[in-house]
Amino acid sequence: MREAGPVAARPDHLLRNSLDGRVHATLGQNRSPLYVYAEPQGDPGWFGPDSMTWKVHGRLGPMLVGGLSALMLQALHPRVVQGVADHSNYREDPLGRLQRTADFIANTTYGSEALASAAVQRVRMIHGRIRGTTASGTSYRATDPELLRYVHVTEVWSFLRSYLSEMSIVAERLGARVVPSSVDEVRAYLRELRPELVRGTEAEKVLRFLLRPARRSLLDSAAHHTVVEAAIDLLPAFARRELGLTRPRGLRILAVRPAATLLCQTLKWTSGEAPMRAMAMERSRGSL
Repeated sequence: MREAGPVAARPDHLLRNSLDGRVHATLGQNRSPLYVYAEPQGDPGWFGPDSMTWKVHGRLGPMLVGGLSALMLQALHPRVVQGVADHSNYREDPLGRLQRTADFIANTTYGSEALASAAVQRVRMIHGRIRGTTASGTSYRATDPELLRYVHVTEVWSFLRSYLSEMSIVAERLGARVVPSSVDEVRAYLRELRPELVRGTEAEKVLRFLLRPARRSLLDSAAHHTVVEAAIDLLPAFARRELGLTRPRGLRILAVRPAATLLCQTLKWTSGEAPMRAMAMERSRGSL
């Protein structure tokens, strides 16, 4: 009797594995090992498994689009963008910068109380060394509660408006004060800050870097273009005008949004559930 040969892999599994490998090759892996999310048993962390924060941060597509949109909005703040220009190596090591940011979000979202607090403490120590002066002579420091509030609000606003009230705890632990916790409060805050937000020299440099097309392959370039256009679509109207990124409304509705939805659904099918979320879920239930 002839031995059975290896079972042929299903075509959809081969495609999923291929795409997942490409995603990880482009974005890299999470910096923290998974076991850090496993203890202590019964600890739900700052948000818990039923929170919108856990659900949203487990979706790669919306996080990529929202994160890029937040960077564009942050570039309009002269003191924020000058701090990035003076103290960040994002041009030389964009993947490393992306991974460090993703690691911080994962640890504060899915980590235990102790892991989330330790992540914030590390960032606060780094912020303590970041200070300088803008081209116009205005001083800045990364520990400034006003700048921390702006960075936080633009990130959360861009990720998903529906979870603003939960996420304010991260900004407050970092040192921000009077953090908006509703959609109306964010709109009022951005209106108040509008006169300060301009497209300066450093904003131009950041924008050119973010819009620079990917050259890995045609597929990577198409995905990058989709993420960029979706991120622009998320921006408030005044930010699109200030950045010179206005697009016809019909194009945004008929082309950009369907393409972004398709990309996000593909990434969800490809990557599945974030592994740190699954580990944190078991930890919070005390079922590891």
